[in-house]
Amino acid sequence: MDITENQNITTYQCDNIKCGCVPDRMLCETTGVSLEPLFGQLTGPAKFTSTSTKGGSPKDGSAFSEPVIDKVISDLFGDKSILLDCYSSECLYKTAVPGYKPPVKVINTPLIAGVIAGCSLFIVGVILLIWYLSRRKAYNQYHALADDSDDEGSKLMADHKPASLQFENISYYINGQQILSGIRGIAKPGQVTAIMGASGAGKTTFLDILARKNKRGIVHGDIYVNGEKFNDSEYKKVVGFVDQEDTMLPTLTVHETILNSALLRLPRDMSDAAKQQRVYEVEKQLGIHHIKDQLIGSEEGKGRGISGGEKKRVSIACELVTSPSILFLDEPTSGLDAFNAFNVIECLVNLAKSYNRTVIFTIHQPRSNIVALFDQLILLGKGKTVFSGPYSSCQSYFDNIGYSCPPGFNIADYLVDLTMHASQSRSTEEPTVNVDSHDNNFRTASSSLRAVKSVASASIASIDNASAVDSGQELLLRPKDKRRSSLKQRQDRQLYTRKRGSGLESPPDPQTDNEDGHVMSLAERAQQWLPLSRQQGQVPPQIIQDPDHLPPIASGFVTDLDVLVSYYANSNVANAIRDEISSSVQDALAANGQANTSQQASDVVTGQMTGYARVGLIRQFIILSSRTWKNLYRNPMLMLTHYATAILLAVLSGYLFYGLTDDIKGFQNRLGLFFFLLALFGFSTLTSLTVFSSERLLFVRERANGYYSPVTYFTAKVLFDIVPLRLIPPIIMGVIVYPMVGLIPDWPEFSKFILVLVLFNLAAAGICLLIGIVFRDPGVANLIGSLVMLFSLLFAGLLLNHDAIPASALWLQTLSIFHYAFEALIVNEVTFLTLIDHKYGLDIEVPGASILSAFGFNNLALWNDVAGLGVISGISIIMAYAAMHFLLVEKR
Repeated sequence: MDITENQNITTYQCDNIKCGCVPDRMLCETTGVSLEPLFGQLTGPAKFTSTSTKGGSPKDGSAFSEPVIDKVISDLFGDKSILLDCYSSECLYKTAVPGYKPPVKVINTPLIAGVIAGCSLFIVGVILLIWYLSRRKAYNQYHALADDSDDEGSKLMADHKPASLQFENISYYINGQQILSGIRGIAKPGQVTAIMGASGAGKTTFLDILARKNKRGIVHGDIYVNGEKFNDSEYKKVVGFVDQEDTMLPTLTVHETILNSALLRLPRDMSDAAKQQRVYEVEKQLGIHHIKDQLIGSEEGKGRGISGGEKKRVSIACELVTSPSILFLDEPTSGLDAFNAFNVIECLVNLAKSYNRTVIFTIHQPRSNIVALFDQLILLGKGKTVFSGPYSSCQSYFDNIGYSCPPGFNIADYLVDLTMHASQSRSTEEPTVNVDSHDNNFRTASSSLRAVKSVASASIASIDNASAVDSGQELLLRPKDKRRSSLKQRQDRQLYTRKRGSGLESPPDPQTDNEDGHVMSLAERAQQWLPLSRQQGQVPPQIIQDPDHLPPIASGFVTDLDVLVSYYANSNVANAIRDEISSSVQDALAANGQANTSQQASDVVTGQMTGYARVGLIRQFIILSSRTWKNLYRNPMLMLTHYATAILLAVLSGYLFYGLTDDIKGFQNRLGLFFFLLALFGFSTLTSLTVFSSERLLFVRERANGYYSPVTYFTAKVLFDIVPLRLIPPIIMGVIVYPMVGLIPDWPEFSKFILVLVLFNLAAAGICLLIGIVFRDPGVANLIGSLVMLFSLLFAGLLLNHDAIPASALWLQTLSIFHYAFEALIVNEVTFLTLIDHKYGLDIEVPGASILSAFGFNNLALWNDVAGLGVISGISIIMAYAAMHFLLVEKR
């Protein structure tokens, strides 16, 4: 084909030809002129040329040329070849060729019945397979493994470098607000470190920062492992993280859930038997081996599954199975009863001490038997450090600064309540308590949030009276308050007000006593605390000399929490932490040859963690495919509904459009049938919106914890959505509808019919997949998906004629998958048909191609349409993966 701006020349050439004669036609007459004797000589090459010029030209037209026939035509008519007054594709339709016999249409009822029966048996077989797989336990009995698996597991637990985690000056800002302020501490191998504090104290935020989670705000501070800094990729190789909320597939069993974590995350060279052995050990440690074959379940599913406490232990097991050097846990006892909570913490303690691991977790007011297991304690109040150091020195520290935990109280409850009370600013209406025996005029305001609910060894009255007698304290009310304090207020004052006097030693800090041993007044002590509690850019808090005339609370006013924070910042415990961190960093720098080189030397990433290589992409894909397949067949209603709908609607469509005729009415029915099939499949693919939405949070967390590469997860999910839900239903429907309605009974046309349906289904599913990933809200995703399908449907070619579309809007048609599929189906069926219109007793034969042209369809666009569907399918799936890769990222 030669196309220029003003001329179009189309040439067809055949190297070998064979000619025959149509009886009783010109040049084939038995009694007249016949060319039949020449047919043996007509072997080619033959050429057909058609020329069309803009504006018309005498040279326009078509010509058929072949050496032998050219000589005959030249001898008889004087022309060079056979000349025709027509243009390319207009000369002759296939159906108009003399002697053309249309294929005989026979409605093969036995074939139709057999196809329907076969599809029905297929669904029955799928149901039986699902029933069998759901009844069969994946792990009926634990089998003893070889000794070498024990050796591999022991090597995993023992062959690692102990990791000591040091952190200092950890601060966090979000939207201009400071959430954490200058937190410092150490978490040592072989020990458990508990982060305690009231709700809103910043425990989870602080834990996220230590675990190098992706935060939305700005993080400041330094984190070291064995005195060295590490980049995120190296750091995450040796840490594990357990979220507070449990996110697991409800269709998997407990054992399968933990085993998937082990198979994906344990060393590549570790055998599957050793990995199963490791799973078995963790199940035993956490007391969940007896429920290993139970489904996780969910509240929305048909079965509730295991309890919330058991789910928590399964979540912990998924991390423990990898035996990380540093394990972070956010509220590991949340949702557990006291007995199981103690078992979980005890298991963590055993892990830390037996295998020299570093365990860090947040916890909210644990029981006393759990507190006794702590090695290190970090106590936070409003994002500030109230205490950070060895738990063994915690009680003596608070005793020395005048906040003694009363006998019979759980010290964890007391300390958390202390930070809550201290977080409240001094109120002008609260009563004061004389706490200094050296100055009876000395009064302080006490904040009261809530009283401790029970006292084991003494009644409220006994505590109140004994404390007042022993310390010489006298309760005083402000002159404005003439009413007697309630029991709760008095108890709060006794419990959470700093005490000095007989029976209490002075705090060892220089901010408390001067060199002469003189006890400074509150104002004097506040003067020394103020520089420590000032924040850059803030107005220094006001010092109140006369507590009887307190002004209204103002921004920046000193609170009891500021006092606690200032006490700790200048304590011996804090100084010891600073010195230990500094020594560890200097030792690491010296080992790397950078000791005392510069102040910026500590900012260099020098650490090398001893991580191990995890399984490759192919192995990840196999494991994830197995998990996705189990999730599919254990929740089979969607798949079975697709199959049942395909059979039922295929039979209904075949009944309604049964035995299409080759006339104008039959042409209209063909348009309606194809439009209905595409609309059915187009809107049924809206179920792809939930392919990722139901597992969005699971994927984000597993990806953040390094379970697998996103591409393997995406490939497994797409594969097990495409094959069972997008590939099989159109084939089922096509093999039933095609023979029932009487479409062209040729294998090539049938194959192209099925191909177009499958490609259309894939393209629609890819678009819905993309929408489901981009839009998190299911309602919004459903609305957008429906609108996209309706928009595409508008340009299919039935509702809006191609020639009627404005030129400026034609590009929109190229985005319509309904246009490509509808045009391909109707062209495949009608192009070579001759439709008969019965008018006034006459049968008028109309070539199908002519009618298609009138409707704006391109008779030569079949394979272009197929290519268009394939391109849209590929682009939508690629864009869906890109959206998943860049949008579904954990951001806390």
